[in-house]
Amino acid sequence: MYNFDFVRPSSVAEAVKALGDEDAQALGGGQTLIPTLRARLASPSTLVSLSGIAEIKGIRQEGDSLVIGGGTTHAAVASGAGAYKALADLAARIGDPAVRNRGTIGGSIANNDPSACYPAAALGSGATIVTNAREIAADDFFQGMFTTALEPGEIITAVKFPIARRARYEKFIQPASRFPLVAVFVAQYDDGVRVAVTGASEEGVFRWADAEEALNKEFRTDALMDLKVPADGMIGDLHGTKEYRAHLVGVMTKRAIAAAA
Repeated sequence: MYNFDFVRPSSVAEAVKALGDEDAQALGGGQTLIPTLRARLASPSTLVSLSGIAEIKGIRQEGDSLVIGGGTTHAAVASGAGAYKALADLAARIGDPAVRNRGTIGGSIANNDPSACYPAAALGSGATIVTNAREIAADDFFQGMFTTALEPGEIITAVKFPIARRARYEKFIQPASRFPLVAVFVAQYDDGVRVAVTGASEEGVFRWADAEEALNKEFRTDALMDLKVPADGMIGDLHGTKEYRAHLVGVMTKRAIAAAA
């Protein structure tokens, strides 16, 4: 580690002001940023902790949507998002108890790790990411590996999840990290089916459009019988080849459909 200033504001306005300082960086649960600092892969001069901001924590239902504060921990989502069971189940399987009690949904979505769980839920649900400045549709928010539409100093204050008629998240866990090697979030709404994949692509989370089209006609695993994801553009590493991950996309999607149906 190295010397840096630490600020813990009590409101979004105070946090935004603090982040206006040169080389300041927001700190959510710290599950990604702290190891990054230890490895000297980042060296902000000021850390602005969002953990003391009560207004960005909590879960509430607004009509047919579940609104989750950006500072809400994974453990709180797991226990409090029962109105959207697929989302609660997803949160309950993130990492281990230590990670779930420190990590936050806003931090995960803002970081947009290519193997993170929440981006799949947000994209698969057609969620809206709410910041201190605007609202951003999930389809416009995720822009590539570790890349989002967030501007410097912008803070995720909440995420609005339309509650699906039926949904399921299935992931093939990489045992060492507890991240998914490949995972799929499938959600069916009155206006169609959404399928979001994480852990597989070099571009990060993505929607599988061919699967969505097939499932809109028939919400059954058989609808995907002739569909395959191309291996080009998939992640290939010591945990699995590009071809293996492409194959797993189909397997996990079918598992999610079977469980949701």
